[in-house]
Amino acid sequence: MKEGEQLENYTKYALKAEEELKALLAQADNIFVVACNKCFNAYESTENPDCEAFLKIAQEAGKTVTGVARPDFLCNKTKAEKLQEMIPEGTEAVFVLSCGLGVQTVADLLKLPVFAAADSLNYTGHHGMALTKKACDACAQCYLNITGGICPVVDCSKSLLNGQCGGAKNGKCEVSPDKDCAWEKIQQRLEKQGRLQELTAQSVQLRDYSKVNFKVINEYVKSIRESRFAGYYGGVHPSEHKEPTEHLPLETFYTPKYMVFPMSMHLGAPATPCVEVGDSVKMGQKIGEAAGFISAPVHSSVSGKVVAIEERPHASRGSCLSVVIENDWQDTLDESIAPNKSLEELTAQEIVEIVKNAGIVGMGGAGFPTYVKLMPNKPIDAVLLNGCECEPMLTADHRVLLEFADDIIFGLKAIMKAVNAPRGVIVIEDNKPDAIALMQEKVAAEEGMEVCVAKTKYPQGGEKMLIKRVLGKSVPSGGLPADVGACVSNVSTVKAIADAIRTGMPLVQRVTTVTGKYIPNPGNFIVRVGTPAAELVEHCGGISAENVTIKAGGPMMGFVQNTLDTPIMKGSNGIIAIDSDSTQAVECIKCGRCVDVCPMELKPLHFPKFLDEPQKLKELNIMDCMECRCCEYICSSKIPLVSVIKHGKLAVREMK
Repeated sequence: MKEGEQLENYTKYALKAEEELKALLAQADNIFVVACNKCFNAYESTENPDCEAFLKIAQEAGKTVTGVARPDFLCNKTKAEKLQEMIPEGTEAVFVLSCGLGVQTVADLLKLPVFAAADSLNYTGHHGMALTKKACDACAQCYLNITGGICPVVDCSKSLLNGQCGGAKNGKCEVSPDKDCAWEKIQQRLEKQGRLQELTAQSVQLRDYSKVNFKVINEYVKSIRESRFAGYYGGVHPSEHKEPTEHLPLETFYTPKYMVFPMSMHLGAPATPCVEVGDSVKMGQKIGEAAGFISAPVHSSVSGKVVAIEERPHASRGSCLSVVIENDWQDTLDESIAPNKSLEELTAQEIVEIVKNAGIVGMGGAGFPTYVKLMPNKPIDAVLLNGCECEPMLTADHRVLLEFADDIIFGLKAIMKAVNAPRGVIVIEDNKPDAIALMQEKVAAEEGMEVCVAKTKYPQGGEKMLIKRVLGKSVPSGGLPADVGACVSNVSTVKAIADAIRTGMPLVQRVTTVTGKYIPNPGNFIVRVGTPAAELVEHCGGISAENVTIKAGGPMMGFVQNTLDTPIMKGSNGIIAIDSDSTQAVECIKCGRCVDVCPMELKPLHFPKFLDEPQKLKELNIMDCMECRCCEYICSSKIPLVSVIKHGKLAVREMK
């Protein structure tokens, strides 16, 4: 992110001024507080801070708070209905912190007086970009506190602000006969609550059209959507939370006594152990043979003795056959470790063989065997290096860019030669200005190389997103990057390629970020493959709380870890400890947000209802889903869409 630039704030409301809140609080004593967790507020799952500020004001005013509810998306009526069971007897009024739509939803459900404790639109902020028809006109002049939670601007067909026009017939508006007269509803509700005198005592002022109105909001929404879709359709911009580690230099982590090497650290067939219990092994020695075309060998990152070959916990697949080596701390190199010829002397096929024998796979998390990408059998116009690291919290690739810039240039040259590409592009998001400046300096003297600065947006680092952003080409459904003349690789992967060519060392170490709210001493570490994750986390101060979610990877695409008794693998770019989200899923409200943010331009809301119809799922292109979790992260109903999609993909694969 550029210096001084702020994250786009999608908050729909802001807490009212303290004096105005005190005046509202004077009308009731025993109050219940409902705080919506803010639609589109940078996609946070944590509780809304305005609630604590309001509770403090209520306490200072001497008010008794009978309870607090913090639902997500209060405009979802299914969720709001649960409030009826939560409000204790003796409650005199309900104060709602939400946009006008949320206040109206609550007021329609409850018999108690409902007050808006927030302005529907902060004059310096922006209205949320919901795709559904909004009940709130975003006028920034909320009348709900004196009209019983019924908006005269929206609910009255004529938007009358000073009472009834006299044109209602049988309670229906003469302009819109299918619509109830808003002012009759206001009068009836206030009469039931014994508050009719409040309406007559406070005449509603004429609406000030110089303030924010629907037209302005509509134009803003259109402009921000155009900005959001720059480069490629969809995507989200989660709070980045990279500050704890982005400035921390790499630290070499020690090698523990026992190292665990899963035979599956890549996509495709697991490797087959080629050592036995009791064997002595050396650093860099192959201990697992590739078991097919889409597979990769596994090498020991230490010297020592094989003490077990058994099933061990795995970060993403439950368990996996693993080779356990007792470290002798001698780091005795295998005889096969030796520098290769210079890059100028190597042929394209020789580069491919080096990458294949070194067990190099995609280190951004996907784990696809890299040598396969280097044999596209199609003309390649450009090699794109993913230096975006769009996943929140992780800074491993950022530090690789800063501390191994020359290796990245070397590795890019090697790939360009292997695939005979005339152009190499290093793509970096604009929230890494130091890395951008350094890499621009490095490529200045290199022919055919350039740096592309991309707007920070998740999932910018996806292969198809990068290709669309840089080359303006769309990979066809079911196709590969080579189909549009592209080859994509991660910056850490090309660093590993540089090591393999220059030193002969296979992929036995990587950079991993350990961070999160519950990691006392976060950092970026050069870690050898096979290192137990528990030891790395312990080195960072352990987990500082209970009931915390631990993930291998980032918050979006990382895998939840039920145990830290798993090893660092080739694709282990991070370990994070974050708040657990216990929000319960409810029925889809068809808000369409998942469609709005899907970078593959799919319709995720349809996948759950067609789980029993794999042919329909196939027609909806479910197999194109990259499981980036944008849909699930933005879902109003908190539906576990990625789990649904994984089940759906399995059903499609099993079709006869």
